[in-house]
Amino acid sequence: MTESTSNIGLIGLAVMGQNLALNIADHGYKISVFNRTYSKTENFLEKTGSEVINLTGYEDLKSFVDSLERPKKIIIMVQAGNPTDAVIDSLIPLLDKGDIIIDGGNAKWTDTIRREKTLKQEDLFFLGSGVSGGEEGARYGPSLMPGGSKDAWNLVKPIWDSISAKVDASNGKPLEGATPGNPIVGGEPCSAYIGNDGAGHYVKMVHNGIEYGDMQMICEAYHLMSSVVGLHPSEIGDIFNNWNEGELDSFLIEITGDILKQDDPRTKKPFVDIVLDAAGQKGTGKWTSVNALDMGVPAPTVSEAVFARCLSAVKEERIAAAKILSGPIPKINSIEKENLISAIRDALYCSKICSYAQGFQLMREAQSEYGWTLDFGEIAKIWRGGCIIRAAFLQKITEAYNKNPTLANLLLDDYFKECINKYQSNWREVISLAVKNGISIPTFGSALSYYDGYRSERLPQNLLQAQRDYFGAHTYERTDEERGKFYHIDWLNPDRPEEES
Repeated sequence: MTESTSNIGLIGLAVMGQNLALNIADHGYKISVFNRTYSKTENFLEKTGSEVINLTGYEDLKSFVDSLERPKKIIIMVQAGNPTDAVIDSLIPLLDKGDIIIDGGNAKWTDTIRREKTLKQEDLFFLGSGVSGGEEGARYGPSLMPGGSKDAWNLVKPIWDSISAKVDASNGKPLEGATPGNPIVGGEPCSAYIGNDGAGHYVKMVHNGIEYGDMQMICEAYHLMSSVVGLHPSEIGDIFNNWNEGELDSFLIEITGDILKQDDPRTKKPFVDIVLDAAGQKGTGKWTSVNALDMGVPAPTVSEAVFARCLSAVKEERIAAAKILSGPIPKINSIEKENLISAIRDALYCSKICSYAQGFQLMREAQSEYGWTLDFGEIAKIWRGGCIIRAAFLQKITEAYNKNPTLANLLLDDYFKECINKYQSNWREVISLAVKNGISIPTFGSALSYYDGYRSERLPQNLLQAQRDYFGAHTYERTDEERGKFYHIDWLNPDRPEEES
């Protein structure tokens, strides 16, 4: 019989699983690993070598489970959907009351809710934990967003806090410099209990939706600097590097600067110039957009970022359309280059504020929909390090919610309100310039429309609601009465009397 000595187990040795396992081992925890294909386990163990003393691989599932101390804690890092369900089903007969299964994949939150209910009937705990940071984050410190049983979380918390990214508690800046076998010591962990059942995976989904928006906005800034300012990719890379020293300090801005200065190894041309403009996606951005639509929450910037990827994918159609459809040809503006670059920066920052405002607004509504109690300041805190959207900007969001935990919208916070007031003239000028030059800016434009709509006391949907009442008797409310009273015009009656619904 296998001796029960490991503190935790992990199933699934793809890139994320391997790196998370090494991260756990680096922090002094004994970990057992298992993969359906044992050759993958063997290759992983061979690659790690003898220096990783806390890690043991197993060929069969029962031996793997038996190697774990009680209560057994098992992380699943396999493909979302049916493969995850299959692993869970195989584990149930091998586990005892009070054991814990942790799904660290990009699961849909509704699947996590279902799984948690099912496993509760088996007297087992289930945690759905968002894990963000990619390969490097998993290896040296991701942002971790666990949801599920609070009792189970308390048992897992020491490990999660240890392996997560760390930030400086005073300023929120990520602590860097970890190497194999030498993890970051000290700092504030980017890990916190999110809420019951699917809350953790839901917040991870919104994180990814915001990530879609961030990436598309950066691309639009690059497009403007390339097509209107006429800059070489390496020059634009220098600008992004400069921006990374200020308000836009973030992981995505940092890697963008690096990418734009990279030459193609084959042709020695700028690397971005040889990358085909057809973007892929894995679905979390779409989930965010669909959920926003389902709940009736405005999240247009995330949705436009998803649609931008969809539009990019029809490459052949766009090539054909470019030969047929007319529009403005971008003109290089050589005058006041510096001012134009600064205006694009301002437009990017304002759009970013609105995108995050939408994401947090979505989470605010979701907690009512799904029965969660979310701490938005805490969510912003654990996004400051490890995750893909990590940015200095998130410290400001943390401070906003610490100051006012019931803040309805980030745009109402003094800091963000002042930023928009300061930069919006440039924001509007940049969007006007893009339109005049025929450059697609879906996230810049949708963010500004969201802002203008949110700040409008009156929108034209009065007419829309009247239209709905006309053809479908959908009723309307009156401006001269309290909310909640509904009326209908009998449009077929020549006298058109008003009826209370």
